[in-house]
Amino acid sequence: MNKVKVAVIGCGVIAPTHIQCYQACEGAELVAVCDIVEERARKLAEQYNVPRFTTVAAELFADPEIDAVSICTEHYTHVDLVIAALKAGKHVVCEKCLAASLPELDAMIAAVKAHPELVSSGIFQHRFTAINRELKAIVEEGLLGRLLTSRAQLYCERTNEYYLKDAWRGKWKSEGGSILINQAIHFIDQMLWISGGPAVDQKPVAMIRNLNHEGIIETDDTAAAVVPLANGALGVIEATSASFHIWHNTLSFEGTMGIVEIRDDKPLTVEFKDPEVQAAVAKRLADSAKPENLDFGKEYYGGGHPAQINDFIAAIQEKRAPYVTLEDAASTARVILEIYAPFRKV
Repeated sequence: MNKVKVAVIGCGVIAPTHIQCYQACEGAELVAVCDIVEERARKLAEQYNVPRFTTVAAELFADPEIDAVSICTEHYTHVDLVIAALKAGKHVVCEKCLAASLPELDAMIAAVKAHPELVSSGIFQHRFTAINRELKAIVEEGLLGRLLTSRAQLYCERTNEYYLKDAWRGKWKSEGGSILINQAIHFIDQMLWISGGPAVDQKPVAMIRNLNHEGIIETDDTAAAVVPLANGALGVIEATSASFHIWHNTLSFEGTMGIVEIRDDKPLTVEFKDPEVQAAVAKRLADSAKPENLDFGKEYYGGGHPAQINDFIAAIQEKRAPYVTLEDAASTARVILEIYAPFRKV
């Protein structure tokens, strides 16, 4: 089977992870990187021995030898790049968050629907983590009974320097928000995905605050929300980037027959009415909480990027949908953008 020739667009923080994933994937051949800042593109190409670099994404879209692209740029650029890539006949995988506003997200989904022959995926690498898949299976098997509440919590620290380093961060127009759309989005996605998804006919209710970055960002550093779920349960979100914790996340699922809680990808609470079910679930979660392969990327990225990139490439070769379609990823993005909608200043 021919290798899929790929280009990575955007040479910022997440780009090296994509590059190393493609270079480790037997079905892929990384042929180019792109960034509007020439020095960043050149440096990354040299560091990872990528044959070609450019500052113009349109050159890559026009190149008939390139089959697929990874979009690793800032949030506000995603919609134009994804639409242009699809129009040029390229398969696309896009980093989170897919868009910085609801109209942008709608435009992106319309382009995806216009090109069903192409594979399009949104990065939610934690859906490939063993313990999250086990949690989803436990919920779907009905072992918790009727699901009542699901909760995603993230406490992390982002300094003023972090926000000031990149001009697009912390602004409604360019980032689309802050703590929810950037750091907490993966855990919100896990909560929604494991629980069976959000209700499509009800909107979330939320409050957001900027408690520790006044004068630095115009968006949120602290947020809480309730999201109606498709199965009637309630999803609860709590997140802050003003914490002294560098990174601390918790997912919990409570039903009429049991409760499961994991913290930092390790089982924390496993309690069930039936002792035998409790013992079985505890074993399943303990077995699935083994350390992941973290050869590259940041620790809190987890080990799911290689699995998702491999699935994206395999989907292209096998002419099938990827495990996480772009429309799947858009469902989570939509919830977050709906949370933000009443608070947006632009």
